[in-house]
Amino acid sequence: MQYPNVAVSPAGVEEGLRFALLFPPAGPVRELDWAGIEAWRRGDGFLWTHLERDDPVTQAWLDEKAGLDPLVAEALQAEESRPRLDAVDEDCLLIVLRGINHTVTEEEDEAELVALNIWIEADRCITLRDKAHTLEALRDLRLAIMAGKGPRKAGPLLARIAEKIVDHLGELTDQIEEHLCEHEEHLAADESESDQRRDVNEMRRQIVSLRRYVAPQRDVLYRLRTDESSWLCDDSRARLREVEEKLRGHMENLDEMRQRAALLHEEMNARVAEQTNRNTLVMSVVSVVMLPMTFITGYFGMNTSNLPFAGEGSVGGTTSATLLIIGVGLFTAMATWWLLRRR
Repeated sequence: MQYPNVAVSPAGVEEGLRFALLFPPAGPVRELDWAGIEAWRRGDGFLWTHLERDDPVTQAWLDEKAGLDPLVAEALQAEESRPRLDAVDEDCLLIVLRGINHTVTEEEDEAELVALNIWIEADRCITLRDKAHTLEALRDLRLAIMAGKGPRKAGPLLARIAEKIVDHLGELTDQIEEHLCEHEEHLAADESESDQRRDVNEMRRQIVSLRRYVAPQRDVLYRLRTDESSWLCDDSRARLREVEEKLRGHMENLDEMRQRAALLHEEMNARVAEQTNRNTLVMSVVSVVMLPMTFITGYFGMNTSNLPFAGEGSVGGTTSATLLIIGVGLFTAMATWWLLRRR
């Protein structure tokens, strides 16, 4: 969504800081820099700070100036973690969610899951993601807030973050399903190629990866909407319930697409095997057709006048060779019949 009339400062101007938004008790939302973040006090209003997790400036601030427990600061800086929810102290939550990052290159448009670490309490929210990726969900939410259309408190903000992440996940599942339908149409039209088999394999890998993180994320949302934090209002819980149901639907779609992709891959393999068998049959027929000519060429190309068992210069060499060939052929045929009969 675009907000053309909103004046928004560029994100990531200062090291480690993507953006910081202050929601004062009265008045418009303000953007803060590192100096403003350090000068913030709890009575100034709700503060949302979005940081780069792996930046040294961010790590130093979390360890020394954020006022967090060392274990919490360490967890927020964790490089890899599955979706989770931990209640820390009273009314403080440590949450890990997974959002979608799109990387557009000249060759392809890739999408991958990015960890979003969240520390949220009644008057402050800290979100972190690694420097190499972006989260379009947070970018859209920031633009909406600066346009005066977003939340201004902890509960609604957390619900909107979860909603945006799930919406972008739904867009990705729709893209995967569209590609899957295209491959099914190509297969139905007998236009399957090796490149499509690789695409289907990559699609199966992507579906399995998404499914791996979507399941625990749904559990996080369920626990979140039933959490007893005072800043989670009824409207926020209702929105989180809707987000959870939407995520459940995406999970069902992923399960269905995983089965469809598996069947599509099996059908492609079956067609490849059928084509291989057809080619083998053609080669066998060609070999059978060429066998008599090979036999005739070999038979008339023999020098039968000097066969060891016929004697040197013997005129009966051709007759002996012919009888030998017939005898060996009959013996081979009988032996083959006996072996097949025995088995």
